[in-house]
Amino acid sequence: MSEEKKKHIKIEDGNTEAEEAKAEAKAEEAKAEEKAPEEAEKETPAEEAAGEEKAGEAEAAEKVAAEAESERYMRLMAEFQNYKKRAAKEKTDTLQYANEKIVAELLPVIDNFERALATETDDLEGYAKGMQLIFEQFRKALENAGLEEIKAEDEVFDPNVHNAVMAENVEDKEDGVITKVLQKGYKLRDKVVRPSMVAVNKK
Repeated sequence: MSEEKKKHIKIEDGNTEAEEAKAEAKAEEAKAEEKAPEEAEKETPAEEAAGEEKAGEAEAAEKVAAEAESERYMRLMAEFQNYKKRAAKEKTDTLQYANEKIVAELLPVIDNFERALATETDDLEGYAKGMQLIFEQFRKALENAGLEEIKAEDEVFDPNVHNAVMAENVEDKEDGVITKVLQKGYKLRDKVVRPSMVAVNKK
């Protein structure tokens, strides 16, 4: 083989080795590029610990919030139960002591009756005046409680507030007019407690 051919072969071999080296370098670079994202995605132990600590804090915060909400709910339930008990007690007290005010106003009337009955006197006129004053005091106490006498005599008969028990024929009164009150009637504010017992003119 001539020297020229040998040189040519060596040159080709040199080129092949160089190309192979370049190819290997490129392959290494490609592998490094492939590994780089994977390594970037991997967290360091410190980062992993920080993430776990944050997750633990979030979980603890959620637990505290849930406990606070549960405590608030229990407190509201206890307050509601106390309110129900208070309302029931107030209702019972209202029913039991509904007449307390009128009873308190009637106590002085009872006192005056007792004094009058215990007094020995021959002054019948003075005694009658005293009883009249006590009666006025008694009636005033009932009026303060809302009691009102139902007007009846010379009024047109009203079945809502009057109870006709007899009929009369009075010439100078119109038909259906009340001629006589046999028993007074009363209203407690707007409610009829007892209708007036009356006689009605009928022609």
